[in-house]
Amino acid sequence: MVVMASESDNTDNFNSSGPSHLKKVNWDQACHRKSVAASLVQGVYVLEKDRQEQRKGPDSLACHWWEFFHFQLLDTLIDDDDSSIFGAIYEFKPQSSMCKDTLHKSSPHYVIAFRGTIIKPKSFFRDMKLDLNILKNGLHRKSRSKIAAKTVRKMVDSVGGNGSNIWLAGHSLGSSIALHVGKTMAKSGISIESFLFNPPFPSATLDKIIKSKGMKRGIRFVGSFLKAGLAIAINSDNSYDDSFAALSDWVPCLFVNSSDYICSAYIEYFENRIDMEDIGAGSVEKIATRNSARSLMMSVFGKESDPLHLIPSAILTENLTAPTDWIKAHGIDLWWKQDLKLESNRHKY
Repeated sequence: MVVMASESDNTDNFNSSGPSHLKKVNWDQACHRKSVAASLVQGVYVLEKDRQEQRKGPDSLACHWWEFFHFQLLDTLIDDDDSSIFGAIYEFKPQSSMCKDTLHKSSPHYVIAFRGTIIKPKSFFRDMKLDLNILKNGLHRKSRSKIAAKTVRKMVDSVGGNGSNIWLAGHSLGSSIALHVGKTMAKSGISIESFLFNPPFPSATLDKIIKSKGMKRGIRFVGSFLKAGLAIAINSDNSYDDSFAALSDWVPCLFVNSSDYICSAYIEYFENRIDMEDIGAGSVEKIATRNSARSLMMSVFGKESDPLHLIPSAILTENLTAPTDWIKAHGIDLWWKQDLKLESNRHKY
């Protein structure tokens, strides 16, 4: 699997491509919060493209993606390798003329968003190197992830509280970075509301290979028993089990499409938990679900690995109206559109 970009040139302009149907945001509605989060992620994409194409002042296009929702850009996150903008910090600043209930408990005060891969010469090679590190379970060791985690930690400390007034948002590669940050914060007891669009799951999905549901279930069952057995043989203590379970109170929102090869395995990942419970093998799956085959094999050879994509809990939302073309299905622009047919399920470890 190669994690490719899905952000395209024709989505830069907010007026022609953005969620202009949201004349007023109802923060109590999940679909509105989703659209805002996706738009703020798109703002990071366009910030970097403004930089690369030297669009400044009135020629820049990025500001429309946050100003429409009454956010201000506080700061940008810069990659120390290629100087690209990979993240942004937004502050919600509603107009004084707006209703007093605008600052609702469901609205964020701050949003920290991360973009995915951009197919442009000035950022593509760095982005692709990071994509490959997702496959190798090594993204957490890279400077972009460390900068993101440090920034969010500093933000939480500066505003006080338990992070309840902060959102994390990301798309594709940016979702993996947000996952790393969210898991890091959750380990310290701080659960940040997170919107993760098309998060990469570096594993082959059986849905694209095998059509028989019975055969797919059988293969997944065997895989779970094998992973659990290998994990027990390798790990003599339960320290990893404890750290994985400690993340269960953090419930990020994952947005996926079944036709998107990059993220669709999340559907199977959570479905398999239910199926294993149904056959009375829930205890086996509790071990298998926190381990990836690659991380286990690396452990055999004494190599450190962190499968960021494996999480104990999530609200998994599938877009049932997504295109069958996997590249289009991976696009961030799908998630701010109106009248989407969505199916959401909450999974708790």
